[in-house]
Amino acid sequence: MKKVFKIILSLIIIFFGAIYILVNTVLKENYNISDIKNNLTKETINKKSQELLLVNDQNGLGKDYIPEGLTIPNIKFSSNSANEEKHVAGIMAKPLEKLVKAAKDEGVTLLGNSAYRSYKSQEKVYNNRVKSQGRKLADSYVAKPGFSEHQTGLCIDITNKDKYFVEGTKEADWLAKNCYKFGFIIRYPKGKKTSTGIDYEPWHIRYVGKEAAKYIYDNKITLEDYLNK
Repeated sequence: MKKVFKIILSLIIIFFGAIYILVNTVLKENYNISDIKNNLTKETINKKSQELLLVNDQNGLGKDYIPEGLTIPNIKFSSNSANEEKHVAGIMAKPLEKLVKAAKDEGVTLLGNSAYRSYKSQEKVYNNRVKSQGRKLADSYVAKPGFSEHQTGLCIDITNKDKYFVEGTKEADWLAKNCYKFGFIIRYPKGKKTSTGIDYEPWHIRYVGKEAAKYIYDNKITLEDYLNK
């Protein structure tokens, strides 16, 4: 009797042991698959959202944020440009070069003026503008440190030889009509301050990729509108 009981007990232990091993194996496999899926999704989102990173008065960046692949594009810059400001995120370097070359081929000379600015640099720019023009005017044209697109490396201020880049100049008009073809938008369009929080800046272009740029251009909307559609 005792021998039969021991056999039955052994079989029960083996059975539940096998169940335990099976369940843990399945859970482990599912966990690993889930991890892989999550990682792939995260990588895909990061790659896509790099172009569509939204920075405005409500969405900021940390002090230590540095764009990927900072590089100096092969274009001419204004004599006023600091070395740091000549850098752009790697993803927009080639499109910017193509844009400037296309303009040149049509007799329009575009110069880079200010692209990437670190948190520290933006802090200096903002404080200087406050001192010279007052906080109200500074807030209309200069972002607070951490809330500037320049820290993303995905935008650049364009100028011309006369350093007078306003609506009506051939350079500003060409840029407004053609920048979307290369994946850029006029980030702060005329009459869209309620959406962007920034007054009209015909010189400030932002890289968002060709698909988004064309949609934004065709529909005469802002990046905020595009991301909220």
